[in-house]
Amino acid sequence: MMAAFAAVYVAAGSPLVLLAFTLQLGQLVPALRQSGPRLVLLLAAQAAACGAAVYATGTSVAVLGFLGGSLLLTPWWPAAVPVAAAAALTGPVDSFISMLLISLVCYGLTRLADLADEVHAARLDLAAAAVGEERLRIAAELSEGLGRGLAGITMGVRAALDRPERSAELLAEVAGAARDCLADARGSADRFRAMALAPEMTSARALLAAAGVATEVRTGHSEPLGSAGALLGGVLREAVTALISRGTATHCLIETGCEPGRVWLAVVSDDTTTAEEDVLGGLPERIAAAGGSLTTALTPEGRREVRAVLPDAGRPAAPDGDSLRWAYRLSLAVLAAVLAGFSLKALLLVSGHQVLPAAALLAVVVTLHLRSVHGRHPVHLALMALLTYLPMAEFGRGWLGTAGFLAGPVLLALPWAVAWPVVGAVMGSVAVIGVQLRLSPALTVNYTLSTMVTGLVIHGLLRLPGIVRELQAAQRRLARAAVVEERLRAARDLHDLLGHSLAAILLTCELTRRLPPERARGELRNILVMAERGEADLRSAAGGVGRMPLDTEAGSARSVLAAAGIDTGVSLAHDGLPAGTETALSAVLREAVTNVLRHSDARTAEISTAAEAGGVRLRVRNDGVRGTGGRRDSSGLGNLTTRLAALDGTLTAGAGDGWFELSAWVPGRS
Repeated sequence: MMAAFAAVYVAAGSPLVLLAFTLQLGQLVPALRQSGPRLVLLLAAQAAACGAAVYATGTSVAVLGFLGGSLLLTPWWPAAVPVAAAAALTGPVDSFISMLLISLVCYGLTRLADLADEVHAARLDLAAAAVGEERLRIAAELSEGLGRGLAGITMGVRAALDRPERSAELLAEVAGAARDCLADARGSADRFRAMALAPEMTSARALLAAAGVATEVRTGHSEPLGSAGALLGGVLREAVTALISRGTATHCLIETGCEPGRVWLAVVSDDTTTAEEDVLGGLPERIAAAGGSLTTALTPEGRREVRAVLPDAGRPAAPDGDSLRWAYRLSLAVLAAVLAGFSLKALLLVSGHQVLPAAALLAVVVTLHLRSVHGRHPVHLALMALLTYLPMAEFGRGWLGTAGFLAGPVLLALPWAVAWPVVGAVMGSVAVIGVQLRLSPALTVNYTLSTMVTGLVIHGLLRLPGIVRELQAAQRRLARAAVVEERLRAARDLHDLLGHSLAAILLTCELTRRLPPERARGELRNILVMAERGEADLRSAAGGVGRMPLDTEAGSARSVLAAAGIDTGVSLAHDGLPAGTETALSAVLREAVTNVLRHSDARTAEISTAAEAGGVRLRVRNDGVRGTGGRRDSSGLGNLTTRLAALDGTLTAGAGDGWFELSAWVPGRS
């Protein structure tokens, strides 16, 4: 666009204008503007070129706009005032206005380019800030309930150690507190997970694939979903778990979509053996209470469909960037100033008694342009065409320059394959009208070229606010995605870490109450260690930091299983692991131990690690499988699938010969 401004003057034959414009391009390089000596040389050369062009060759003072725009971009911006004053004293008003327009365009376009670069470079900082704020909210929420509950558990266990005569009573209180904390942890995990459905869909696909069910996923919603996500996730988990447990499905389609005011989920399978109402529990009532519906039915093709529809509640907000807000205001200000400058140039050519009606019409044109920033308006475009051509009969040459006002919106509103021929037609009409008005050939050519130049400038300035708004939207999406990921991480840690610690505390409390006093004291110390580990898990869930040593976790798992009467063998053959890998495998081990206790009648279990295929394999096996393998917590396995996938790892689970095995593999990398 700056090239468009220079084109007319370069065509006039002044090589100094081309030099001034070339030096102006140097302002687009931030390194040059930030270097004092180089910047001084750049400005001095540009001042010499512009001054020589104006005062030695008689070029229009509009060329001084390049120097003015360059000065506005530097710490010495007040020096642009005497440059503008020199232009006002030297040239006619029309050329002075052109000088101001060039200065504004050069300044505005360069600053917007800088701001876009700054926003792009700072996008991760904004996401990190959003995550930091979210962590503070999560920490405050968790410490309010779970923090106090864990502290109460620790105090209760210590009291039971100090007062053995009341240990049974105190253990009952500790068990009750652990039960309440476990419910709070699961509830918090559900709330944190509610913002996104995509991880649940990924987990469902992985579980179905492991069960040999061909799965197709069609995602038609946008994240985050807010409160609707938890209910839809629950429907998806229950429907998929039912399909896997029955073992008769061969194909499943999981589909989501958004419609005005609502979001929906459909799970369609070729399994028709059992009505889904038998396994959906209280979900229909919960969804109905939220203003939605949950139905099961056979499709015309004979497939069973579970469909949940919920109101599309408001999405969580994400912070806006100050830089983008400033960029948007700057783009509008530059656009308004340039439109006002072009309008003023047109008014200079209008007769005195015609100034007021011409100004009123131009005000309408400027308003239409500013409204075009927010989208394509065919009606506005048609009105601009009328305001371009009809007043020419009254205002003559003074209105001929407004054809450029029409060319800009045409380029914005129409596909380029159509827009350029239309712009060519507008330029041709200007040439024809110039001939009819008996303008000189040079003046007619100038108006014709100016139509294209003005159109390009206005098109660019109209696009800039839209580009800034797109950057704002992308920035919001990035911040929201970061917040969603942080809440999902907290949900996984609450379930995989703290949830299992609390479940182990609860189980050990119940078992300890049945032991003789001499054995109970040792288990009380184990419970105290578990409570302390639970507090560390809470800190990890709140802040995303912490490491779970796998050998320590294996020892704890053996103790918990032994307390339940399960003979456990542990064989660890892995070398040093990165913190993230070790924590992920420890989370798998906790989930496996919980499944052994909840879903089997095991008497024997085996925990082992080994180097395999360039990575580390963790296996947890147990006997006492119920039925075909017992129901496995799809939420827990789904969390683990997501956690391992982030490390390029895999999770498999299956039963055979009366044994169940949960196996996790992660690549051996640092």
